Amino acid sequence: MDFLSAPAGPAEAASSVDGGSYGARSGCGALVCVPRADVAGLSDAGLRQRLGKLGEAGSKLEALRTETLAELSRRHDTAGAKRVAREVLRSSPSAAHRDVKAAERMSRLAETSGALASGEIPVDHARLIARASSEGPILEEELVEAAKTQTFDELAKTVKRQQHELSADDGQSLLDCQRKRRSARLFKSSDTGMYVLNAEFDPVTGAHIAGALANKEREFWHKEDSKCRRTPAQRSADALAELILHPEKGKATGIALVLVADYDSAHQELIDARISDGTPLPGKELVRMACEADIFPALFNARTQELWLGRRRRCASDAQRIALMVRDKACVGCGADANRSFSHHVKHWRHGGKTDYPNLVTVCNDCHHDIHERHHQVETDSRTGRHSVVPPPEAFPDAGETTWQPKQLNSVLRN
Repeated sequence: MDFLSAPAGPAEAASSVDGGSYGARSGCGALVCVPRADVAGLSDAGLRQRLGKLGEAGSKLEALRTETLAELSRRHDTAGAKRVAREVLRSSPSAAHRDVKAAERMSRLAETSGALASGEIPVDHARLIARASSEGPILEEELVEAAKTQTFDELAKTVKRQQHELSADDGQSLLDCQRKRRSARLFKSSDTGMYVLNAEFDPVTGAHIAGALANKEREFWHKEDSKCRRTPAQRSADALAELILHPEKGKATGIALVLVADYDSAHQELIDARISDGTPLPGKELVRMACEADIFPALFNARTQELWLGRRRRCASDAQRIALMVRDKACVGCGADANRSFSHHVKHWRHGGKTDYPNLVTVCNDCHHDIHERHHQVETDSRTGRHSVVPPPEAFPDAGETTWQPKQLNSVLRN
């Protein structure tokens, strides 16, 4: 039997990613062993299980690499560790810098390092916790427990919420730190000859830019020939180019940025200020932004707003889109930015569905196609009221016919 393995130290017990004692049997003394398999012969359930085991193995290997880079940095310095990473791993300068900095942060987080080494949390989750630790105080044990069950997007929100709660100044110092780390780089790719724009902004500035860009993309979409549309990536590139190169054409119409705050009637003040995706916002920042000309504060009351359009109009209104952004925060299927998403009728328009707030959900382009073309369904949690997009049952059964596809599509078994 062949194995892909990473050798362990003498004190480390051998273990197998498939639950057996392959490392011990092979005599390699490995901490991580992945037995080879004929993936073409595995069922879908088998492929899912194998992918999960490979994920655990990847976490264990990353823990070993992180430990090694951190030791190199301790013995020499950050620059020395980056130099070795570039020489030995043949990493790019940016990748070497990212890996070494992540290793240095991880070396100070025992709980996170342990969970990564045991394969309990994914690599990206561990790096997210490590980055948060460099920005301010965190409750590491709480975040590690969350990382064991939450998706990356869910954990990111958990981290933001915890950082805001632990902040002694309503999150202002965290926002100031993020603003200091803003960066942008424009360079010409030697591979393609095309220019690449890479930028990073604080949550408030980024949300504002994302809103303006999404509105310009939507403006382009409405003007396009439905039989010859640009790809989403092309439309995004064209929208960014026009916003930068042709400001005389005016900014895109629509919603640029949605800010949300609760009203404390007892103290007669706004509290819990946040961007529509749930990112906490310091109260001082809310006051500053409310003074800007293109920020329009609004109070939403389901009984007074025009949120029930019935069959009079198919597309959601701006008032409905704002209300949906506040309620859903992002695509209910995958968590994509609400600015780049659509308002979908739960009961389809062609089946008599109304353009009413309760019948609308926020979905991105990919999830929208899943619903209309792949028979995914929008479901609502009766306890929380939250919506989600779920695939049809047994979409790829090991044998027999599906329970949801038309009969003419059931002729070929998947395995």
